[in-house]
Amino acid sequence: MSTELILLAALMGAATYPWRAVPLLLPGIERLPARATLYLRLVGPAVLAALGAVNVFVLLDADRTPSFHVGIEVVAVALCGALVAAGRSLLLGLILAGGLVAVLRAMEFAPLP
Repeated sequence: MSTELILLAALMGAATYPWRAVPLLLPGIERLPARATLYLRLVGPAVLAALGAVNVFVLLDADRTPSFHVGIEVVAVALCGALVAAGRSLLLGLILAGGLVAVLRAMEFAPLP
């Protein structure tokens, strides 16, 4: 296991947690319009989604040149998003999306990029 991943996780937490904890960190936040409060609560997850999208859609070759990639991961992300949008739980969506990728990779239908 690489220690770089631990640092990355700490940085991602530091970037997203304050936005999710806006009501606790800013007194008087309840006086903001509901639309502004909703926006502020969604900034952290949006940043996290953008970081995740780069890992799903961008591949680096041996020379570290980025290229656009559409693979089974995109289908898994769409499945997770559809389940969450339908009102199901995020946990269920993540489990099914991860399971889909794991099963297809085990069957050698979708090799690692």
